[in-house]
Amino acid sequence: MQPVAEFEEVKVHGAESHVAHHFPDAKAQVEAGKLGMWIFLATEILLFGGLFCAYAVYRANHPEIFVYAHHFLNKILGGINTVVLIFSSFTMAWAVRAAQLSQQKKLVRLLAATIFCGFVFLGIKYVEYEHKWKEGLLWGKRYKPAHAEVSKPKDVPPPKPLISVNPEERSTLPPPAVPPQGLSWEVRAASQETVVPQNVQLFFSVYFVMTGLHGLHVVAGMVVLFWILLRARRGEFSSAYFTPVDLAGLYWHLVDLIWIYLFPLLYLIH
Repeated sequence: MQPVAEFEEVKVHGAESHVAHHFPDAKAQVEAGKLGMWIFLATEILLFGGLFCAYAVYRANHPEIFVYAHHFLNKILGGINTVVLIFSSFTMAWAVRAAQLSQQKKLVRLLAATIFCGFVFLGIKYVEYEHKWKEGLLWGKRYKPAHAEVSKPKDVPPPKPLISVNPEERSTLPPPAVPPQGLSWEVRAASQETVVPQNVQLFFSVYFVMTGLHGLHVVAGMVVLFWILLRARRGEFSSAYFTPVDLAGLYWHLVDLIWIYLFPLLYLIH
């Protein structure tokens, strides 16, 4: 069994090899790195906080738009993406623990699994965006929904009279008037159009801005994790030095947390 004193000496020696020249020791560098990351995460929260405030304002002023338009989002795909990101947070936290225990192979595999989850998330998001593009469910002037074109029913039988008259039997009394047979297809279409709220493109503008910005953060996180993965393959991380893995994990958890708020606000509106 390795003596505690010897272990501490190795740990300090390993950490000191990564200390920049402007830090007095490894502890000061680690604390500065964590402080910088938390400040960066605070700016990210402020950025998305502004978008969430914009969402709240639009939702409060036009609730009918959000309730109507969210039916065009695929809840199943959104739910799968939520599960994928939660699982990626688990693999990322496990990767940090593997780095703390100097488990190099496990660290590489868990980082690769986290990056793979990021690809799955982006792939599903691409499918959703492609569907919205084909259906014309876009932002601003690009909002041209295909479902808005009401086609005339083809097999609508003409209204039948309630009383059939034998042409050979003549009566001196006039036939009764034909009662109303319901609304014509033109009236039904007009009544359906009045149910659709105006300015539905507002919802899809908010949807694409928030999910698109979140997707860019996912891409940035995957680039950082890939850089961490390359360094892990070279054996740069161990129980003596794992700060980059820890900081990358904090960023990835924030990205996942933002999506956990986006999913119910955009997909599960009531």
